[in-house]
Amino acid sequence: MPESPASKPDSRPETRRVLVCQYQSCLRNGSAAVLAAFEAQPVAGVTIEACSCQGQCNTGPTVRVTPDEIWYCRVKPTDVPLIVEEHLKGGKPVEALFNPRIHARYYY
Repeated sequence: MPESPASKPDSRPETRRVLVCQYQSCLRNGSAAVLAAFEAQPVAGVTIEACSCQGQCNTGPTVRVTPDEIWYCRVKPTDVPLIVEEHLKGGKPVEALFNPRIHARYYY
């Protein structure tokens, strides 16, 4: 018996989302301007969303890209064009802006 369309798993890729914290600490550090900068540079297939606290208050403004699970810290509006071009359009995350608590690097 053939599968019904409702029983098939969705094969479309998950939509990439850019979550820009708009909670207290991040707002004090300019996250509203960061959100506006992302909104001013739309990318096909990418949703820009304001979000609440992501638990990284001391390194804000925090920007999280899902489903990639890339966390950027201390993002400034001037960083947004680089994130858009390199990561969102080019597929290469901007390591210089990684949150070191999430993306720890170990050197031997």
